[in-house]
Amino acid sequence: MTAINGFRRATMALTRSRLAPNLAKSSSRTVSTAPHVVVDKFVSTPRPDSPSPSAASSSIRHPNDVRARNANYVDEDSRTMGGVTATVRHDWTKQEIAEIYSLPFHELMYRASTVHRMYWDPSEVQQCTLLSIKTGGCTEDCSYCSQSTRHKTFVKPTPTMKVQEVLAAAKRAKDAGSTRFCMGAAWRELGNKKNAFNHILEMVRGVNGMGLEVCCTLGMLNAEQARQLKEAGLTAYNHNLDTSPEHYPNVITTRTYEDRLQTIANVREAGISVCCGGILGLGEKENDRVGLLHVLATLPEHPESVPINALVAVEGTPLGNAAADEEAESDGIADVDAFDMARMIATARIVMPRTMVRLSAGRLSFSDAEQFLMFQAGANSIFNGDKLLTTDNPAFDEDTALFNKLGFVGKPAHAGPKVAPSEMSGEVEITRVKGHEQQYA
Repeated sequence: MTAINGFRRATMALTRSRLAPNLAKSSSRTVSTAPHVVVDKFVSTPRPDSPSPSAASSSIRHPNDVRARNANYVDEDSRTMGGVTATVRHDWTKQEIAEIYSLPFHELMYRASTVHRMYWDPSEVQQCTLLSIKTGGCTEDCSYCSQSTRHKTFVKPTPTMKVQEVLAAAKRAKDAGSTRFCMGAAWRELGNKKNAFNHILEMVRGVNGMGLEVCCTLGMLNAEQARQLKEAGLTAYNHNLDTSPEHYPNVITTRTYEDRLQTIANVREAGISVCCGGILGLGEKENDRVGLLHVLATLPEHPESVPINALVAVEGTPLGNAAADEEAESDGIADVDAFDMARMIATARIVMPRTMVRLSAGRLSFSDAEQFLMFQAGANSIFNGDKLLTTDNPAFDEDTALFNKLGFVGKPAHAGPKVAPSEMSGEVEITRVKGHEQQYA
């Protein structure tokens, strides 16, 4: 890691070599190859003249681009601290994730909190603001969504907001401390909405020009639309999977799971950071929650951020009506408590150590103490501000008070995350493995 000086290295080299058995005993030179593996274990320590670890970590940051950040650790195998070992993997089995998810709560929280501190500065939390730039009138049949034309809810369709209205909202968000501004539109896909898309590109350029990171959630995208959004300055794109592949057809029928995965692939190929998570309280079983995490943790690249939502049941939607029916058994619909959220967040933190985990919809229903439990589980991003699409979310001043109470600071825009203080202080043992072919003569 080039940004951190003063490494104290304790290196073990494990070398296996073997000459070919048929190597001729002659004056001619024969070359054969054999695997050569180097295992490098080290801890980082500050230089004698450097500031304290906490002060140093405030000025040393990783690259902001998630791919550049991950490239710095391409040969890193694992990290160990406090008896907990973590690694970034893409070959998790569903059974492995289920075993983590099912750990006794105290053990799960300890592991997740330790992993969080190995890879992140736990005092830094990203603040995002989500604005609905086009509300209602969506033709999808998502059974939880108040914006669908198929459900009779309090939401009334509105046209797409004007560019200047959106930019004014972005300025309010920035003034209140938000560093990522997300724009959501209620439709199935961009499709051939050329005029609307041009306005959105203008919004992205304008928000980016304010020094804010920009995120959009606009339904399905094709590769060309993703490319244009990237050129306009889009930082991230949100496209949730919502739940497991098995439970998904019980929630949505107008868009397939494969449709969602293709949009995620288009976004990733365009070089845009992927924001992809799910919702608890859709009537899913615990196995479905594990299934969602399995899909996310086995993507070619882990999402830059994973939002974990708790369903806000809205009267008029199928799931909202089911939750309100006192005579019917809830079957897990909107029946989500702080322990459910913390368990999901903690498991996500362990299986995707370098991914930002975001507290999203439903946060308002939890007390400050319950939210702290979720931060301890590994959450390091929140949605705040005006409105989270069409459900209430805490006001900016309430979040400021919460941050002050918990000792959190906001992550700056267009700046990578801080280097973990535990890494700076040498508490973390990092194992790197380099393999290459060695020549012998």
